[in-house]
Amino acid sequence: MGTLGGWMNDLLISWGFSPEYADMLDEFVVAALIILLAIGLNYFFQAIVVGGIKRYTRRFPRRWNTLLVERKVVHHLLHVVPGVIIYLLLPLAFVKGKGMLDFSQRVCAVYIIAAILLTLNALLLVGLDIYNSKEIRKNHPIRGLVQVFQVILFFLGGILIVATLIDKSPVTLFAGLGASAAVLMLVFKDSILGFVSGVQLSANDMLRIGDWVTLPNGTADGIVQEITLNTVKIQNWDNTITTIPPYTMVNSTFQNWRGMQESGGRRVDKRIWLDLDTLRFCTTDELEQIRKDIPLMADYQPDGQPTNSQVYRVYIERYLMSLPVVNQDLDLIIAQKEPTEHGLPIRVYFFSRVKAWKEYERIQSDIFDHLLAMAPRFGLKLYQGI
Repeated sequence: MGTLGGWMNDLLISWGFSPEYADMLDEFVVAALIILLAIGLNYFFQAIVVGGIKRYTRRFPRRWNTLLVERKVVHHLLHVVPGVIIYLLLPLAFVKGKGMLDFSQRVCAVYIIAAILLTLNALLLVGLDIYNSKEIRKNHPIRGLVQVFQVILFFLGGILIVATLIDKSPVTLFAGLGASAAVLMLVFKDSILGFVSGVQLSANDMLRIGDWVTLPNGTADGIVQEITLNTVKIQNWDNTITTIPPYTMVNSTFQNWRGMQESGGRRVDKRIWLDLDTLRFCTTDELEQIRKDIPLMADYQPDGQPTNSQVYRVYIERYLMSLPVVNQDLDLIIAQKEPTEHGLPIRVYFFSRVKAWKEYERIQSDIFDHLLAMAPRFGLKLYQGI
């Protein structure tokens, strides 16, 4: 064990160094040579192993091996090799300086722990990427859960690194942290609240990626793009991005339109305001003219003498029932409500089969254009105020 240092000491003296300087430098030169050897071996293994995996991935591309390359899992893992080599060979360098040997090995152990942490973190991200490639991710996003594991992983890794550097047991450090629990909870308050809220959102199926949500204060109205430990990312209809803490979604009310999107139609609920002064009973001649001019009313046979408002409501119902875009399996209600200072409201309630926003607005606008234009055919005027 000591011959390597002695050989280096003799070599330095032969190069012209004084015995005093040779005794000071021989161990450091041997340590530097060991480090250079380890670095060279690291590059060798990186070229052989990582290069081989990349060639295999290009030849046989699969989801898992592509992600292993992209996330550098093997790259990080191979960094453990030079750390282990240096750790094992350092006693050959520091024969006389036990204190320097102990310190150097602790630094080397920290390097090994860091490489293992990066490898485990990369594996977590590979698992997340594979999960996100599946359809189930929309219903059960796990990015927030993975971020919790990342926080725990690096927290435990940090404890191990500190314990290694100060040469103390990790258990002792954990015991000491118990007294600082209040401070830790304050530091990680948002992460803890985000984790608990994320579990609530997922367990109760309150929010999924792809849901259309609306917040009552108007801060967000759009599609959920991402659910993480600390944020819910929503792309609004004007293409702006709103980020909201998950606990805000849990502690306050928000509107999720998923039920509408998964149902058979999107609701239309509007009112047509009629001028009260134009309401009257229809004569026989007027009814006959309506049956003649409006095909949908050709077989209309009222009980008794109807009002023009009543005949108009029958026409609205028949018109909506004739439209393929109106879902006949869901509620279709045409009702007269209580008169107000704005006239007599006729409530028109139905469901459009088309739920996409642009087409939905066009369809309901076309329908109400028609209904408003037909009101004078029944002797009715629309209320417009003064």
